[in-house]
Amino acid sequence: MVLTGRCYCGHVTLRAPQPQTVAYCHCLDCKRWTGAPLTAFAAFSTVTLSQDIPEKTYASGVQRRNCPECGSPLTARFDYLPDQTYVPMGVLDQAADYPPDMHCFGGRQLPWLHLNDDLPRESGTGQDRLKTATS
Repeated sequence: MVLTGRCYCGHVTLRAPQPQTVAYCHCLDCKRWTGAPLTAFAAFSTVTLSQDIPEKTYASGVQRRNCPECGSPLTARFDYLPDQTYVPMGVLDQAADYPPDMHCFGGRQLPWLHLNDDLPRESGTGQDRLKTATS
């Protein structure tokens, strides 16, 4: 099955295979990039965008792509996870079918955000657990 998605304005669409993993992230970078108090991402081996959008590298060392028209976040790649491309769940058409299975930067969860789950909470990036998803 191929997953599909699009940015807010529809200028950019994407296609990807089944996700390798899905995770919540509570880090400040993800909060600022998405504008949300909590972000959920799916990790993919490949993601195909309908437009050729150059990646921009930010101070955090993350390569990101945003829609050039509406600014929607589309993809992120991390140096420490070279075999994965992360897509915010909010742009995926099939997001309801892929619940997260962990929390990254769990200690940075906002105190007023109450989540009733028993998912593992990594104190940092969770890179060891995320890397095993590629196996």
